[in-house]
Amino acid sequence: MALSLDEDLGAAGDVTSLAVVPADAVGSGELVAKEQMIVAGLDAFVRVFHMVDAEVEVEVLKRDGEEIKPKMVAARVHGKLRSLLAAERTALNLVQRAAGIATLAQQAMTSVRGSKLRVLDTRKTPPGMRGLAKHAVRMGGASNHRFGLFDGILIKDNHIAAVGGDITEAVRRAKLNGPRLVKIEVEVTNFKQLEEAIAAGADVIMLDNMDDAQIREAVKLTASRVPIEVSGGVTLDRLPRLAKLGVDFVSMGSLTHSARAMDLSLEIATTKKPARKARSAQG
Repeated sequence: MALSLDEDLGAAGDVTSLAVVPADAVGSGELVAKEQMIVAGLDAFVRVFHMVDAEVEVEVLKRDGEEIKPKMVAARVHGKLRSLLAAERTALNLVQRAAGIATLAQQAMTSVRGSKLRVLDTRKTPPGMRGLAKHAVRMGGASNHRFGLFDGILIKDNHIAAVGGDITEAVRRAKLNGPRLVKIEVEVTNFKQLEEAIAAGADVIMLDNMDDAQIREAVKLTASRVPIEVSGGVTLDRLPRLAKLGVDFVSMGSLTHSARAMDLSLEIATTKKPARKARSAQG
């Protein structure tokens, strides 16, 4: 959030408001939904205003993970008008993006309702927004994969190539040198690699860019010995089919890298009305 504010305000601040808006002007605003969505990022919304001006009062009316409809007010702000205008764009950018991720995650989960399939995110998140993006995924009902490179072992093609193409050796080194309580996941692209990864003791198998027929065969060959994750080419339309194939997880980079920003507006007006009592954001 600090980086987002810095790139918007720079060293000079909001030069338009500083030049035009009186220093003692007070304003109020409402965060209004323009479409149906799962709202998320309200805590970030609050924090942006407080980073600009700790005296800005923010009243949060909805909870992260709650469905809201057009014309619903999710939050209200009150304070110095210059401060509200300085924080407006950054606060909106964050909550709009987070709501988009949560809404897409909710759509994904709805498409596999009633199945055992768990929908996971990836590390393909907007730069500097990983924590917020993964929070938004949870608010939509989906689940998080590893947060970063530090909290999960995922042996992919480049790691395998680095040990001469030997999956068994890659898994051996991971067991020997990796954190003891961290599961080892191995990415495979064919059935030979699948069998090798299982024999080597992988805890999870990732089927990379396989079509439905290949996935069906991989599930049969695995015979429930190891949980299976599907990655690559996973779309909302494809999710119901994948749910019927018997895999345990699917990872969707699109949850975070392709979710569109939801339509929320912050309507600010000059006012001298007393400030409403603020309460903290939820979620």
